[in-house]
Amino acid sequence: MLPSRPNLISRPNILSGSPLDRASNRRGDHDWIARRMVDPGSIAVPVWRSTSLLGVAPDGAPAAIWPAAPALLAADHPWAFLGLWQDRAVFAVDLSAAEEPLAALSSTAPVEADWRFGDLRGAAATLAPEAAAILAHARGLMHWRARHGFCGVCGTACTPDQAGNIVVCGACQTHHFPRTDPAVIMLVSKGDKVLLGNANRFPNTTMYSTLAGFLEPGESLEETVVREVLEETGVAVGNVTYHSSQPWPFPASLMVGFFAEALSEDITIDPEEMRDARWFDRAELRDPQSLGIDLPGPISIARRLIEDWLASA
Repeated sequence: MLPSRPNLISRPNILSGSPLDRASNRRGDHDWIARRMVDPGSIAVPVWRSTSLLGVAPDGAPAAIWPAAPALLAADHPWAFLGLWQDRAVFAVDLSAAEEPLAALSSTAPVEADWRFGDLRGAAATLAPEAAAILAHARGLMHWRARHGFCGVCGTACTPDQAGNIVVCGACQTHHFPRTDPAVIMLVSKGDKVLLGNANRFPNTTMYSTLAGFLEPGESLEETVVREVLEETGVAVGNVTYHSSQPWPFPASLMVGFFAEALSEDITIDPEEMRDARWFDRAELRDPQSLGIDLPGPISIARRLIEDWLASA
């Protein structure tokens, strides 16, 4: 039996559940943004080449670092207003042009010895949930900004608008909005077993995870689930049930999670996509090491789908 839909408010996926009031109505208020940019209470979320500024918490775990925003914003780095957090303005600041990002930081404020720029994927599971969500927001938005300096319609340079949340073409005036690529991620079950795959794209060759794929034009999310499972494994899928979603700024996706019921069991993998795919029962997934396999990491919605299925017995 599939688990019922969880309470998303009480248990958000990692990287979701942001505490920010995005205050989108304030983005076009240039005077208000200008005041917040020089407000000593405003904080920055530095990003450097898709990595996030981290320090060390008292327990030794990674911790997010929030430098004061005004000096960094005055240094003319690309920036965007993310929202309000306990009435403090929060700004993403992109330091990617600097070869030494900590040196760029230290030119505006003191830098602690344990600060570093690191991969959010490796730190998110042990960060405070609200911190992980804000870092994900900043990483995703600044990644888009760095790659959309020119108009996709006419090729002219674009300039930021709406406090950095859109860009506008200087010639044809086309407004370009941040891109998010929706992808489905699904745990396929049949009876007391679920289907997991070892994809060619996985750097960890022993990891078995839920199947996933990107939405195509003219396709519903449910249709994507059916198509992707059939293409990758040859397994036909019937009932598809929504689970939850997760922002995935690696670099710019939204993962939409589903449970799906298989109509067939025979597996025929697509060798261009998959190394292997297998059916696993609960006992096997509770002790994956005994099979010599790894499950997806704790920050992913894939892991939550598996754990919720295990808990549903």
